[in-house]
Amino acid sequence: MKIAVITPNFTIAGVPLAQVRFARALANRGHEVELVIGYIDPGYTFPDTPEINIRHLGKRNARGMLLPLVSYFRKSRPDVVFSAEDQLNAFVLLAAILAGSKAKISCSSRVTPYDTYPKRFFSKGTVLKQLMKAVMWRADALTCVSKDMVEQYKIVFNNPPHVAVYNIVDDASSRQRMLEPVDEPWLQDDGVPTLVAAGRLAPWKGFDSLLMAMKELLKTRRARLLILGDGPSRAELEKMLVDHGLQQAVKLPGYVANPLKYYRNADVFVLSSRVEGLPNVLIEAMLCGCTPVSTDCPTGPREVLQAGKYGYLVPVDDPLAMAVAMAKAIDTPIAAVRLAEAVEPFAEAAVIDRHFEVLGLSAHSLSAGVAT
Repeated sequence: MKIAVITPNFTIAGVPLAQVRFARALANRGHEVELVIGYIDPGYTFPDTPEINIRHLGKRNARGMLLPLVSYFRKSRPDVVFSAEDQLNAFVLLAAILAGSKAKISCSSRVTPYDTYPKRFFSKGTVLKQLMKAVMWRADALTCVSKDMVEQYKIVFNNPPHVAVYNIVDDASSRQRMLEPVDEPWLQDDGVPTLVAAGRLAPWKGFDSLLMAMKELLKTRRARLLILGDGPSRAELEKMLVDHGLQQAVKLPGYVANPLKYYRNADVFVLSSRVEGLPNVLIEAMLCGCTPVSTDCPTGPREVLQAGKYGYLVPVDDPLAMAVAMAKAIDTPIAAVRLAEAVEPFAEAAVIDRHFEVLGLSAHSLSAGVAT
Protein backbone atom coordinates (compact mmCIF):
# COMPACT_ATOMS: atom_id res chain seq x y z
CA MET A 1 0.00 0.00 0.00
CA LYS A 2 1.28 3.49 -0.84
CA ILE A 3 1.17 5.62 2.30
CA ALA A 4 1.98 9.28 2.88
CA VAL A 5 2.81 10.49 6.39
CA ILE A 6 2.66 14.30 6.50
CA THR A 7 4.10 16.70 9.07
CA PRO A 8 4.44 20.50 8.82
CA ASN A 9 8.05 20.78 9.93
CA PHE A 10 10.96 18.87 11.37
CA THR A 11 12.51 19.99 14.61
CA ILE A 12 13.45 17.99 17.69
CA ALA A 13 9.93 18.01 19.08
CA GLY A 14 7.24 15.47 19.90
CA VAL A 15 5.04 15.64 16.79
CA PRO A 16 7.68 15.42 14.00
CA LEU A 17 9.64 12.75 15.87
CA ALA A 18 6.45 10.74 16.36
CA GLN A 19 5.65 11.05 12.64
CA VAL A 20 9.14 9.82 11.68
CA ARG A 21 8.73 6.86 14.03
CA PHE A 22 5.28 6.13 12.61
CA ALA A 23 6.54 6.27 9.01
CA ARG A 24 9.33 3.84 9.82
CA ALA A 25 6.92 1.43 11.48
CA LEU A 26 4.65 1.43 8.43
CA ALA A 27 7.62 0.80 6.13
CA ASN A 28 8.72 -2.08 8.33
CA ARG A 29 5.34 -3.68 7.62
CA GLY A 30 6.13 -3.70 3.92
CA HIS A 31 4.25 -0.58 2.81
CA GLU A 32 5.65 1.99 0.38
CA VAL A 33 5.98 5.01 2.65
CA GLU A 34 6.75 8.64 1.89
CA LEU A 35 7.29 11.19 4.65
CA VAL A 36 6.12 14.58 3.39
CA ILE A 37 7.60 17.48 5.36
CA GLY A 38 6.76 21.13 4.97
CA TYR A 39 10.08 22.42 6.26
CA ILE A 40 13.22 20.87 7.73
CA ASP A 41 14.91 23.16 10.22
CA PRO A 42 18.56 23.45 9.11
CA GLY A 43 19.61 23.62 12.75
CA TYR A 44 18.84 19.93 13.24
CA THR A 45 20.21 16.80 11.63
CA PHE A 46 17.45 14.74 10.08
CA PRO A 47 17.61 11.10 11.21
CA ASP A 48 18.83 8.42 8.82
CA THR A 49 15.71 6.87 7.26
CA PRO A 50 16.71 4.59 4.36
CA GLU A 51 13.45 2.65 4.62
CA ILE A 52 11.26 5.66 3.73
CA ASN A 53 11.30 8.30 1.02
CA ILE A 54 11.52 11.94 2.17
CA ARG A 55 9.73 14.68 0.25
CA HIS A 56 10.71 18.16 1.46
CA LEU A 57 8.28 20.85 0.28
CA GLY A 58 10.34 23.79 1.55
CA LYS A 59 7.31 25.57 3.02
CA ARG A 60 7.56 27.07 6.50
CA ASN A 61 3.85 26.95 7.36
CA ALA A 62 0.85 24.72 6.70
CA ARG A 63 -0.89 27.33 4.55
CA GLY A 64 2.08 27.41 2.18
CA MET A 65 1.88 23.63 1.83
CA LEU A 66 -1.60 23.73 0.25
CA LEU A 67 -0.72 24.01 -3.46
CA PRO A 68 2.28 21.64 -3.24
CA LEU A 69 0.00 19.12 -1.53
CA VAL A 70 -2.62 19.46 -4.29
CA SER A 71 0.13 18.66 -6.81
CA TYR A 72 1.40 15.82 -4.63
CA PHE A 73 -2.03 14.19 -4.39
CA ARG A 74 -2.51 14.39 -8.15
CA LYS A 75 0.91 13.05 -9.09
CA SER A 76 1.76 10.57 -6.33
CA ARG A 77 -1.78 9.31 -5.67
CA PRO A 78 -1.23 7.76 -2.23
CA ASP A 79 -3.70 5.13 -1.03
CA VAL A 80 -3.62 6.30 2.59
CA VAL A 81 -2.59 9.59 4.18
CA PHE A 82 -1.74 10.23 7.83
CA SER A 83 -1.54 13.88 8.87
CA ALA A 84 -0.82 15.42 12.27
CA GLU A 85 -1.60 18.82 13.87
CA ASP A 86 -4.87 20.66 13.28
CA GLN A 87 -3.71 23.47 11.04
CA LEU A 88 -1.98 21.04 8.70
CA ASN A 89 -4.93 18.64 8.88
CA ALA A 90 -7.27 21.32 7.54
CA PHE A 91 -5.02 22.08 4.56
CA VAL A 92 -4.38 18.38 3.85
CA LEU A 93 -8.13 17.78 3.66
CA LEU A 94 -8.63 20.87 1.48
CA ALA A 95 -5.81 19.78 -0.82
CA ALA A 96 -7.35 16.31 -1.17
CA ILE A 97 -10.71 17.87 -2.09
CA LEU A 98 -9.15 20.19 -4.68
CA ALA A 99 -7.06 17.37 -6.14
CA GLY A 100 -9.98 14.94 -6.31
CA SER A 101 -7.91 12.43 -4.33
CA LYS A 102 -9.52 9.13 -3.39
CA ALA A 103 -7.00 8.43 -0.62
CA LYS A 104 -8.19 7.38 2.81
CA ILE A 105 -7.16 10.18 5.16
CA SER A 106 -6.54 10.04 8.89
CA CYS A 107 -6.00 13.33 10.73
CA SER A 108 -4.50 13.33 14.21
CA SER A 109 -4.84 16.15 16.74
CA ARG A 110 -1.88 16.49 19.09
CA VAL A 111 -2.66 19.44 21.41
CA THR A 112 -5.70 20.56 23.35
CA PRO A 113 -8.34 22.25 21.15
CA TYR A 114 -8.69 25.02 23.72
CA ASP A 115 -5.25 26.23 22.65
CA THR A 116 -5.80 25.61 18.93
CA TYR A 117 -9.27 27.14 18.76
CA PRO A 118 -9.40 29.93 21.40
CA LYS A 119 -12.70 31.76 21.84
CA ARG A 120 -11.57 35.07 20.39
CA PHE A 121 -13.43 36.68 17.52
CA PHE A 122 -11.49 37.17 14.27
CA SER A 123 -8.50 35.21 15.62
CA LYS A 124 -6.53 32.68 13.56
CA GLY A 125 -8.09 29.96 15.70
CA THR A 126 -11.59 31.10 14.80
CA VAL A 127 -10.79 31.08 11.07
CA LEU A 128 -9.12 27.67 11.37
CA LYS A 129 -12.15 26.27 13.19
CA GLN A 130 -14.47 27.37 10.38
CA LEU A 131 -12.13 25.89 7.78
CA MET A 132 -11.94 22.62 9.70
CA LYS A 133 -15.73 22.46 9.93
CA ALA A 134 -15.95 22.96 6.17
CA VAL A 135 -13.51 20.18 5.25
CA MET A 136 -13.96 17.73 8.13
CA TRP A 137 -16.31 15.56 6.04
CA ARG A 138 -13.37 14.52 3.84
CA ALA A 139 -11.52 12.79 6.68
CA ASP A 140 -11.99 9.04 6.95
CA ALA A 141 -10.72 9.18 10.54
CA LEU A 142 -10.26 11.99 13.05
CA THR A 143 -8.10 10.99 15.99
CA CYS A 144 -6.65 12.44 19.18
CA VAL A 145 -3.63 11.15 21.07
CA SER A 146 -5.52 10.84 24.35
CA LYS A 147 -9.03 9.98 25.51
CA ASP A 148 -9.27 13.18 27.53
CA MET A 149 -8.57 15.20 24.40
CA VAL A 150 -11.39 13.42 22.56
CA GLU A 151 -13.80 14.73 25.19
CA GLN A 152 -12.48 18.25 24.69
CA TYR A 153 -13.03 18.04 20.93
CA LYS A 154 -16.60 16.89 21.51
CA ILE A 155 -17.21 20.15 23.35
CA VAL A 156 -15.40 22.45 20.91
CA PHE A 157 -16.89 20.89 17.74
CA ASN A 158 -20.27 19.80 19.10
CA ASN A 159 -19.77 16.04 19.21
CA PRO A 160 -17.50 15.33 16.19
CA PRO A 161 -16.36 11.75 15.32
CA HIS A 162 -12.94 11.93 17.00
CA VAL A 163 -11.52 8.77 18.60
CA ALA A 164 -8.35 8.12 20.60
CA VAL A 165 -5.31 6.55 18.92
CA TYR A 166 -1.99 6.72 20.75
CA ASN A 167 1.46 7.51 19.38
CA ILE A 168 4.03 4.77 18.89
CA VAL A 169 6.58 4.94 21.68
CA ASP A 170 7.75 1.35 22.11
CA ASP A 171 9.55 0.14 18.98
CA ALA A 172 12.74 -1.73 18.15
CA SER A 173 14.72 1.44 17.45
CA SER A 174 13.83 2.95 20.83
CA ARG A 175 14.81 -0.21 22.66
CA GLN A 176 18.19 -0.19 20.91
CA ARG A 177 18.81 3.49 21.63
CA MET A 178 18.08 3.15 25.33
CA LEU A 179 20.96 0.67 25.63
CA GLU A 180 23.59 3.10 24.32
CA PRO A 181 26.21 4.18 26.88
CA VAL A 182 25.84 7.59 28.48
CA ASP A 183 28.84 9.62 29.60
CA GLU A 184 27.06 11.93 32.06
CA PRO A 185 28.96 11.66 35.41
CA TRP A 186 25.78 12.21 37.43
CA LEU A 187 24.33 9.03 35.99
CA GLN A 188 27.13 6.86 37.34
CA ASP A 189 26.17 4.84 40.40
CA ASP A 190 27.62 6.97 43.21
CA GLY A 191 24.71 6.67 45.62
CA VAL A 192 23.18 10.09 44.86
CA PRO A 193 19.73 9.80 43.20
CA THR A 194 19.48 11.54 39.84
CA LEU A 195 16.23 12.84 38.43
CA VAL A 196 15.76 13.76 34.78
CA ALA A 197 13.29 15.96 32.92
CA ALA A 198 13.12 16.73 29.22
CA GLY A 199 11.36 19.02 26.79
CA ARG A 200 11.45 22.43 25.17
CA LEU A 201 12.58 25.07 27.62
CA ALA A 202 9.36 27.03 27.38
CA PRO A 203 6.81 28.32 29.92
CA TRP A 204 4.18 25.60 29.37
CA LYS A 205 6.71 22.93 30.39
CA GLY A 206 6.77 24.26 33.96
CA PHE A 207 10.52 23.90 34.51
CA ASP A 208 10.51 27.03 36.69
CA SER A 209 8.13 25.26 39.06
CA LEU A 210 10.29 22.13 38.90
CA LEU A 211 13.34 24.11 40.04
CA MET A 212 11.39 25.30 43.07
CA ALA A 213 10.41 21.68 43.77
CA MET A 214 14.05 20.68 43.55
CA LYS A 215 14.95 23.39 46.04
CA GLU A 216 12.39 21.90 48.45
CA LEU A 217 13.67 18.37 47.89
CA LEU A 218 17.24 19.39 48.69
CA LYS A 219 16.16 20.50 52.16
CA THR A 220 15.73 16.86 53.17
CA ARG A 221 18.10 14.84 50.98
CA ARG A 222 20.89 14.83 48.42
CA ALA A 223 19.71 14.61 44.83
CA ARG A 224 20.53 15.87 41.34
CA LEU A 225 18.41 17.00 38.42
CA LEU A 226 19.15 17.01 34.68
CA ILE A 227 16.78 19.02 32.45
CA LEU A 228 17.37 17.97 28.83
CA GLY A 229 16.40 20.32 26.02
CA ASP A 230 16.70 23.89 24.82
CA GLY A 231 14.40 26.79 24.15
CA PRO A 232 13.43 30.40 24.88
CA SER A 233 13.32 30.01 28.68
CA ARG A 234 16.95 28.95 29.03
CA ALA A 235 18.22 32.34 30.25
CA GLU A 236 15.43 32.60 32.80
CA LEU A 237 16.10 29.11 34.12
CA GLU A 238 19.85 29.67 34.29
CA LYS A 239 19.21 32.82 36.33
CA MET A 240 16.98 30.85 38.69
CA LEU A 241 19.78 28.35 39.27
CA VAL A 242 22.02 31.17 40.45
CA ASP A 243 19.36 33.03 42.43
CA HIS A 244 18.35 29.91 44.36
CA GLY A 245 21.79 28.35 44.74
CA LEU A 246 20.99 25.30 42.62
CA GLN A 247 24.09 25.28 40.39
CA GLN A 248 25.60 22.25 42.12
CA ALA A 249 22.40 20.20 41.99
CA VAL A 250 20.85 21.04 38.62
CA LYS A 251 22.26 20.92 35.07
CA LEU A 252 20.80 22.14 31.78
CA PRO A 253 22.81 20.09 29.24
CA GLY A 254 20.86 21.47 26.27
CA TYR A 255 19.69 19.45 23.29
CA VAL A 256 20.41 15.73 23.63
CA ALA A 257 20.16 13.53 20.53
CA ASN A 258 19.26 10.41 22.48
CA PRO A 259 17.45 11.14 25.76
CA LEU A 260 16.43 7.48 26.16
CA LYS A 261 19.87 6.46 27.41
CA TYR A 262 19.57 9.16 30.08
CA TYR A 263 16.17 7.87 31.21
CA ARG A 264 17.47 4.31 31.47
CA ASN A 265 20.26 5.37 33.83
CA ALA A 266 18.27 7.84 35.94
CA ASP A 267 16.25 7.08 39.06
CA VAL A 268 13.19 9.27 38.46
CA PHE A 269 11.66 11.08 35.48
CA VAL A 270 9.75 14.29 36.21
CA LEU A 271 7.15 15.90 33.95
CA SER A 272 6.32 19.38 35.24
CA SER A 273 4.09 20.54 32.35
CA ARG A 274 1.18 22.94 32.68
CA VAL A 275 -0.48 21.50 29.58
CA GLU A 276 0.19 18.54 27.26
CA GLY A 277 -1.40 16.57 24.44
CA LEU A 278 -0.05 13.16 25.28
CA PRO A 279 3.50 13.42 26.71
CA ASN A 280 5.68 11.02 24.74
CA VAL A 281 8.65 11.76 26.99
CA LEU A 282 6.74 10.42 29.99
CA ILE A 283 6.03 7.13 28.20
CA GLU A 284 9.60 6.91 26.87
CA ALA A 285 10.95 7.24 30.40
CA MET A 286 8.62 4.47 31.60
CA LEU A 287 9.75 2.29 28.69
CA CYS A 288 13.30 2.76 29.98
CA GLY A 289 12.32 1.67 33.48
CA CYS A 290 12.41 5.14 35.03
CA THR A 291 9.88 5.84 37.80
CA PRO A 292 7.60 8.73 36.69
CA VAL A 293 6.42 11.77 38.60
CA SER A 294 4.05 14.06 36.71
CA THR A 295 1.77 17.02 37.09
CA ASP A 296 -1.89 16.17 36.65
CA CYS A 297 -2.15 18.60 33.75
CA PRO A 298 -4.59 18.47 30.86
CA THR A 299 -4.28 16.18 28.95
CA GLY A 300 -2.51 12.82 29.06
CA PRO A 301 -0.54 12.21 32.28
CA ARG A 302 -3.50 10.93 34.34
CA GLU A 303 -4.43 8.67 31.43
CA VAL A 304 -0.89 7.33 30.99
CA LEU A 305 -0.33 6.78 34.70
CA GLN A 306 -3.85 5.40 35.20
CA ALA A 307 -4.67 7.88 37.97
CA GLY A 308 -1.50 6.99 39.88
CA LYS A 309 -1.31 3.24 39.34
CA TYR A 310 1.90 3.52 37.34
CA GLY A 311 3.47 6.65 38.84
CA TYR A 312 3.08 9.69 41.05
CA LEU A 313 0.65 12.50 40.12
CA VAL A 314 0.71 15.99 41.65
CA PRO A 315 -1.20 19.24 41.07
CA VAL A 316 0.11 21.69 38.47
CA ASP A 317 2.38 24.45 39.83
CA ASP A 318 2.66 22.98 43.33
CA PRO A 319 6.42 22.73 44.04
CA LEU A 320 5.92 21.38 47.56
CA ALA A 321 3.67 18.53 46.38
CA MET A 322 6.10 17.85 43.55
CA ALA A 323 9.01 17.65 45.99
CA VAL A 324 7.10 15.20 48.19
CA ALA A 325 6.29 13.03 45.16
CA MET A 326 9.91 13.13 43.96
CA ALA A 327 11.05 11.91 47.37
CA LYS A 328 8.48 9.11 47.31
CA ALA A 329 9.59 8.09 43.82
CA ILE A 330 13.20 7.87 45.00
CA ASP A 331 12.25 5.85 48.07
CA THR A 332 9.58 3.67 46.46
CA PRO A 333 10.24 3.20 42.72
CA ILE A 334 7.61 1.66 40.48
CA ALA A 335 8.38 -1.99 39.70
CA ALA A 336 9.73 -2.69 36.20
CA VAL A 337 6.97 -5.18 35.48
CA ARG A 338 4.32 -2.53 36.17
CA LEU A 339 6.06 0.02 33.96
CA ALA A 340 6.21 -2.57 31.16
CA GLU A 341 2.47 -3.14 31.57
CA ALA A 342 1.83 0.61 31.40
CA VAL A 343 3.53 1.07 28.01
CA GLU A 344 1.82 -1.85 26.26
CA PRO A 345 -0.83 0.39 24.59
CA PHE A 346 1.99 2.42 23.01
CA ALA A 347 3.72 -0.52 21.32
CA GLU A 348 4.27 -0.30 17.56
CA ALA A 349 1.98 -3.19 16.58
CA ALA A 350 -0.88 -2.08 18.83
CA VAL A 351 -0.86 1.49 17.52
CA ILE A 352 -0.66 0.59 13.83
CA ASP A 353 -3.43 -1.99 14.15
CA ARG A 354 -5.60 0.62 15.86
CA HIS A 355 -4.96 3.19 13.10
CA PHE A 356 -5.99 0.76 10.37
CA GLU A 357 -8.99 -0.43 12.35
CA VAL A 358 -10.24 3.17 12.66
CA LEU A 359 -9.72 3.69 8.92
CA GLY A 360 -11.79 0.61 8.16
CA LEU A 361 -8.98 -1.22 6.40
CA SER A 362 -9.26 -4.99 6.42
CA ALA A 363 -6.75 -7.55 7.63
CA HIS A 364 -6.22 -8.46 3.95
CA SER A 365 -5.10 -4.92 3.14
CA LEU A 366 -2.59 -5.02 6.00
CA SER A 367 -0.90 -8.18 4.78
CA ALA A 368 -1.28 -7.83 1.04
CA GLY A 369 -0.46 -4.12 0.88
CA VAL A 370 -3.58 -3.06 -1.00
CA ALA A 371 -6.28 -0.56 -0.11
CA THR A 372 -9.88 -1.67 0.31
